[in-house]
Amino acid sequence: MNGTVVKGGYLLSGEEVKANWGVRVEGDSIVKIAPNNELIVQRGDRLIEALDKLVAPGFINGHMHMYGVLSHGISVDAAVSDFSDFLEDFWWPYVENRIDHRLIEVTSRWACVEMIKSGVTSFLEVLEGPNSIPGALELEKKVIEAAGLRAWLSFEACERVSGENGRLGLKENADFIRENNSSNNLVQGLMSIHTLFTGNKSFVMRAKELAGELDVDIHMHLSESTYEPGWVEQKYGKSPVELYDEWGYLDKRVIASQAVQLDPSEVKTIAQRRCRVIHMPLSNCEVGGGVAPVPDYLDYGVPTGLGTDGYINNFFEVMRGAFLIHKAYRRKPEIMPAQMVYQMATSRGAAAVGCNQVGALKEGYKADLITINLDTPTPVNEKNVYDQLVLFRNPEDVAEVMVNGRLLKQEGRLLTIDENSAKEDLRGATEEFWKMK
Repeated sequence: MNGTVVKGGYLLSGEEVKANWGVRVEGDSIVKIAPNNELIVQRGDRLIEALDKLVAPGFINGHMHMYGVLSHGISVDAAVSDFSDFLEDFWWPYVENRIDHRLIEVTSRWACVEMIKSGVTSFLEVLEGPNSIPGALELEKKVIEAAGLRAWLSFEACERVSGENGRLGLKENADFIRENNSSNNLVQGLMSIHTLFTGNKSFVMRAKELAGELDVDIHMHLSESTYEPGWVEQKYGKSPVELYDEWGYLDKRVIASQAVQLDPSEVKTIAQRRCRVIHMPLSNCEVGGGVAPVPDYLDYGVPTGLGTDGYINNFFEVMRGAFLIHKAYRRKPEIMPAQMVYQMATSRGAAAVGCNQVGALKEGYKADLITINLDTPTPVNEKNVYDQLVLFRNPEDVAEVMVNGRLLKQEGRLLTIDENSAKEDLRGATEEFWKMK
């Protein structure tokens, strides 16, 4: 069978750094990992000589809002003083409520450009837009499949508009899951709700019940700022995690995004219930949400990945944020070493989104990989490669991106999306979108 042979200068297979190793890909899978001199290029094979590059698993963006690129660079008259102001005075009326199918299409395409350029090969999408359903997830799927990325899609169902709209959001997820969750599909679905303050108990538990019936994970934002804990305390006299736990919601199928304002007992409960967490260090800063107790999650063994939140989609910047912010906040330079952060972007990120066939280069795993230029001003070696990668590389250093055996980027050039056309489409759409008055 014809395949692709990638010969690297260094290879990060998972936990190991190997000099002058590479991989052989056949179909959608990695079939061999070996020293370069043992990788035989057969007639009909494609050879990628990456001897001046690092061969690594693609990054996993555990929390994405593709429509979020609409807000990049926009000046807003309304001053944001706290998280509830951000949602009620800006994000909901200015952005989410105005999302339609055309905007979903152009934002999704540009978001895919940003992710591919940054070395992201898989992502978990959370679409917000109460007036964009039904049919919104199928439209996203069409764009993503053309781009060639691996994705898990969800619509963030909630009752902030109405109970009827909340039920329509649950149906959007359920219909998409039933139609697309075959093991052979590159784009699949999961269930998602927003928060405790945008859905009552019966709604939240109906979403959980549906996820169980469909045998899928369920996602929610959890205590992104002090707003949700304060709201839940006032209404129920408990913390959000206590309430979810009392309702029987928390288990190993739960993916909690943000998870910033949790006290130590809540962190312990998240670990005991085997929930998973996605950390967004940069967007947490933007909304003044705080610094998530990520070192504690990791100490407890909670599967914890990284996400961009649709905010800054440069995944190297997200890794740098995770590397630096916790050191400063806890005044402990030894925590969150570069290798740990890199694992959160790859193997730990895969565990956090619940996929055991990506996030590492192993025989039998899906062929989701990237190559990164190593033309660094200081030498790269087995001891410093994680620091070099996390701290000093950028999207322009990503040379190749492969997903499921298909090249999406080669020698720095996008193959599946016309970047200039995607940029012009988004620019035109956003110029019109922000003419609100």
